[in-house]
Amino acid sequence: MVGVMDKRQAVIDEAHRWLGAQWCHAARVRYLAVDCGQLLLDVYVQAGLIEDVVVTGYPAQWALHHDEERYLAVVERYARRIDCPLPGDIVVFKRGRTFSHGGIVVDWPVIIHADRGENVVLADASVGTLAARDKLFYSVFEG
Repeated sequence: MVGVMDKRQAVIDEAHRWLGAQWCHAARVRYLAVDCGQLLLDVYVQAGLIEDVVVTGYPAQWALHHDEERYLAVVERYARRIDCPLPGDIVVFKRGRTFSHGGIVVDWPVIIHADRGENVVLADASVGTLAARDKLFYSVFEG
């Protein structure tokens, strides 16, 4: 029987496989090209925690011009809001007018995320532009 810690580690391991992949809006070409939302989806699918889902038709500039929380709505379909993240959980940052950028917590504040300027990287969310952004935490894990 696979325990929660094993499942969390499977998420972290899968996220690490993406490191160095190119950032590309709306792409999900495994380990080669992805955006932040597709990264989250593929990691949790490959770790066996959610069923595969296709999310398409989202404009790259949505968060700058609209208030509808489209990104957050997808996260909330699969995960529940939490206060303190553990490894394998999700952090969602406010970009523009909405919560529209996500990453996978390795060991808070260390995350793996896909960023337009950096590609898929391991980052410290307590420094730089991420530190200044509002953030919410989510978990796909029970309890």
